[in-house]
Amino acid sequence: MKGYGPDSGTQSPRVAGVTTFLRLPHVTQFDGVDVAVVGLPFDTGLAVRTGARFGPRAVREASITIRPAYNPAQRVAVFDRLSVVDAGDVRAVAGGFTERSLDAMEATCAHVHEAGGVPLGIGGDHTVTLGELRAAAKRFGPLALMHFGAHTDCLEESAGQRHLHSTVVRRAAEEGVVDPSCSALLGMRGGLDSPDEYEQARELGFTVVPWDDLAQLGTGVVAAAVDKIGERKAFVTVDVDFVDPGFAPAVGTPEVGGPSSAQALALIRGCRGLDLAGADVVEVVPELDSSHLTATVAATIAYELLSLMACSAGTCE
Repeated sequence: MKGYGPDSGTQSPRVAGVTTFLRLPHVTQFDGVDVAVVGLPFDTGLAVRTGARFGPRAVREASITIRPAYNPAQRVAVFDRLSVVDAGDVRAVAGGFTERSLDAMEATCAHVHEAGGVPLGIGGDHTVTLGELRAAAKRFGPLALMHFGAHTDCLEESAGQRHLHSTVVRRAAEEGVVDPSCSALLGMRGGLDSPDEYEQARELGFTVVPWDDLAQLGTGVVAAAVDKIGERKAFVTVDVDFVDPGFAPAVGTPEVGGPSSAQALALIRGCRGLDLAGADVVEVVPELDSSHLTATVAATIAYELLSLMACSAGTCE
């Protein structure tokens, strides 16, 4: 094991102890840390089904079912490559103070970057991604964005509000923290607020691949997007509504007719080769998740994102 890593399930029961992601040590000083898992407990930006502020806790609890030492799908022993900790939750501001909460998220992620580490965010609604992107872009410049989700999140505003989960990608483009010319929005489906919503995102410069097209073209689309990004720094964000609600029902704005959990994981694994400045998984609403199915899907996605980071730390098999 390189530096920090999880306790072995043979050393103590996986259900014992303080709940952290993958039973990682809880550490808030980042010397010798390659990746820090950061909880982003915020959901003021949700327009429909609130409760994603409790998502980080639910995803951590679900992660105890994962055996993390070796990922056979990505052929990587994660903790031989990476020193990983759980940094706990950002102190988001209660009561709807979105900008102050985004500032807190940016500051925590910047602390990780300054120590040479990479933040892995667990939301929270999709608004939280803007704080993560701001921190990463201050260190690395505009990022290539790989966005897996059922919606473009490129609306100008909603109900007169500019900082919501449905506007986060547009705000990131306007602020210059992402470069749309090498960024892709993948998996969109469902009804639209206007007939030209996808075209509006394309006019911003994004590649937009709705689910109907992605389902036909498969992982080749992801590979082409990765090739387009090349060696520049990238950020992968996964809204769990990317996954069909038959497999992940407890999300802010579910859309039927999407990928199974197996299909979603295969597409996310297609991001191998990216030089990641950060990644996140967002929008689990635990109170709607009676079977803990959505949290388990999100925890598995977070583990796959961590595995992508491990692959970028060296040559995988």
